[in-house]
Amino acid sequence: MNTTITDIFFDLDHTLWDFDKNSELAFEAILNQRHPTIEINTFIEKYIPINQACWKLYQNDKISHVELRYNRLKHTFDALNYAVSDESVNEMADEYIRVLPDNNYLFDGAIEILEYLKNKYRLHIITNGFADVQHRKIINSNIGDYFQTVTNSEMAGVKKPNPIIFEYALNSANSKKENSIMIGDCLDADVQGALSAGLDAIFFNEKKIEAQQNIKQINHLLELKKYL
Repeated sequence: MNTTITDIFFDLDHTLWDFDKNSELAFEAILNQRHPTIEINTFIEKYIPINQACWKLYQNDKISHVELRYNRLKHTFDALNYAVSDESVNEMADEYIRVLPDNNYLFDGAIEILEYLKNKYRLHIITNGFADVQHRKIINSNIGDYFQTVTNSEMAGVKKPNPIIFEYALNSANSKKENSIMIGDCLDADVQGALSAGLDAIFFNEKKIEAQQNIKQINHLLELKKYL
């Protein structure tokens, strides 16, 4: 146990909640019904980097959430050379948001590590995801009881890595930055964002990408036991 840390802030998507797996299942159901000629693996292969690029723009306030939802799908269809109407894209965007929380795979070790941490620290979530969708993910995956506060970007008015969202989360949790640590999969939004705001941070590097040596990192959630 880390005696200086009292509060742990988790990112949700790609950190506890297996976004890629759940997203693929949602798209598979939607494509089977709406666009059955599109092969799911081909769609996902195009969609993932486009979605990541769109989220980066969204995090930095370059596009709105409406543009994010539309662009990531329209650009994917364009990359597949598949003609689709704006109306169809918008309908699919709405359906995707509606069905995404129906699948709730967590990363391996998620429940075990939350059980391990819950009696030693106060646990919280900071997420850039849409409030209603994130709430349903948390409830449907049965992890809500582990967390004392959940801060989303709609509540805070800004998104990670903006320091204001970390300050908002700290105030909501009634915790101090010197006694808090952020755990997340995004180097920019979660790790650098937290460090710049004065919190400690651990990079959940499940994909084993190259990162600075001085950054605390884990490849599996259960490795958090090394630090906490």
